[in-house]
Amino acid sequence: MELTQRQKIIFKTIVDEFTRCAEPVGSKTLMKLLDFPVSSATIRNEMAVLEKVGLLEKTHTSSGRVPSQKGYRYYVENLMETNLDANVKHSLQQVFSERHYSLDEVVEKSCDILSHMTNLTSIVLGPDSRSQKLQHVQLIPISEKSAVGIIVTDQGHTENKVFDFGTEVSVQDIKTCTDLLNDQLVGTPISEVVDKMKEIEPLMAAKVVRHEVLFEAFVTAFMRFATEKVKVSGRSNMLYQPEFSDLNKLKELMAVLESSSLFHQWTDQKDNVAIQIDQRNELLQIGDCSVVTTKFHYNNDEEGQLMVVGPNRMQYSKVVALMDYMSSVIEDVFAQKGGGNDDEQKE
Repeated sequence: MELTQRQKIIFKTIVDEFTRCAEPVGSKTLMKLLDFPVSSATIRNEMAVLEKVGLLEKTHTSSGRVPSQKGYRYYVENLMETNLDANVKHSLQQVFSERHYSLDEVVEKSCDILSHMTNLTSIVLGPDSRSQKLQHVQLIPISEKSAVGIIVTDQGHTENKVFDFGTEVSVQDIKTCTDLLNDQLVGTPISEVVDKMKEIEPLMAAKVVRHEVLFEAFVTAFMRFATEKVKVSGRSNMLYQPEFSDLNKLKELMAVLESSSLFHQWTDQKDNVAIQIDQRNELLQIGDCSVVTTKFHYNNDEEGQLMVVGPNRMQYSKVVALMDYMSSVIEDVFAQKGGGNDDEQKE
């Protein structure tokens, strides 16, 4: 569809105003907002054209108009301007450069910042390590009852964990266990390591005195490593969106946000409409909800996603600008830290 320049300005103004205040926008309001002189009758005529081509809709409760799903898509693809305030950029840089963050900490902090700054629900998916293969295991004693375990995959993903055994474990046991795991498990997909460990448990029992303690510690570590890294923040923000005043609709959305499997089913429905904004950002429309996704790279081989979930009436320009810049900051942090090694992570 080809709009005139005036129609584009009027439509963009309607979208910007409606996403800000959630109230249908009428001709009198537009007369005050537009920075060029135009009569109320002319505005109404232009709004009628925009409604005819499917970009605007009438509401039952007002003479004003609201953007349609198609209208939001047109706005995102053709009219959206994504500028982020310099102070916000500086604040984000400061947050992530304060110290060395592990992957899990970055996922959690990014999620909290997104939900706070957008007043919507944010979801961050960390890189999925389950399909990667184990390349190396190392266990370094730090006391008689604790050690640092290092897990490295064939794609360079490294995670560290401090093991508190609760009892004394000898240096010899630690060395024997490490040698055994490297001999038996290297090349095994991360998702299969726990099952493989159960197979070699008798061998470990025969060679390692405190094998129960070490076996349990590594099984727990690998189970956590193979779990999809998902963080959700700001679910309660949906309570304040007028689009979800219907209690049943709200309950359904909350159930989806509580379950990663339900969320994947929800976003994979065949009726969903996906709009590629640019190489990094995408808009997914699911009924009267929208999901904006932005990719970030943890290293050369691993990818994560930032997501913001809300009503179709969200401030797309602000949301996309924030997510795009945040993903760049995250990538810069991990590039400076040598690819995201989690050498300071403790649990």
